[in-house]
Amino acid sequence: MFWIIAKGGPVMIPIILASILGLAIIIDKLWMLVRIRIDAQKFTNDLVMEVREGDFDKAIDMCIKNARSPLAVTLRSGLEKRGLELHEIEKALERTGNNQVKNLEKGIGGLISIIGIEPLMGFLGTITGLIKAFMAWEKAGSNITVSALAAGIYEAMITTAAGLIIAVPFYLVCNFIISRIKYISYEMSDSSMQLVEAFARQRAKR
Repeated sequence: MFWIIAKGGPVMIPIILASILGLAIIIDKLWMLVRIRIDAQKFTNDLVMEVREGDFDKAIDMCIKNARSPLAVTLRSGLEKRGLELHEIEKALERTGNNQVKNLEKGIGGLISIIGIEPLMGFLGTITGLIKAFMAWEKAGSNITVSALAAGIYEAMITTAAGLIIAVPFYLVCNFIISRIKYISYEMSDSSMQLVEAFARQRAKR
């Protein structure tokens, strides 16, 4: 492996460094998704039931026990502002939910940049490798041999392959992470609506 990397020339250095950074972001995001995993439907149904019964302290305790979940954090913000008008509670839920989504999306922009840059750096290596090969050809003239061209061709092919090998799986994983964040965002929005409806019904009983 080291021999192949060495044959790729100096362009392999930024390709490898970018891949390490991208991998670190992916591991962080996947671990985050595992830590915040929650059965949103069950959690929301149980919490709404407590709200309808007027047991707000128990509902808040449920959110505290699941403090890692953006959904729990969002709904807790609504519970803590239950004394406000319903439209103000909706705004509070929306604001908290948006902040939670922003936290989930941290680092995604950097990962997307790496995915876009990796193939470009590979193509740059292709150009530099071909330049090296043609310079060797020009220098050798009619005495050119395959071995004289090999270094440049190696650099051209290896860097292109490295850029694509890194970018393709990173792209797939990035799409998965983004889709999960979108789904979590939809869950928060739906659960927030259910919480507001529960407040409305609970107030109607008074």
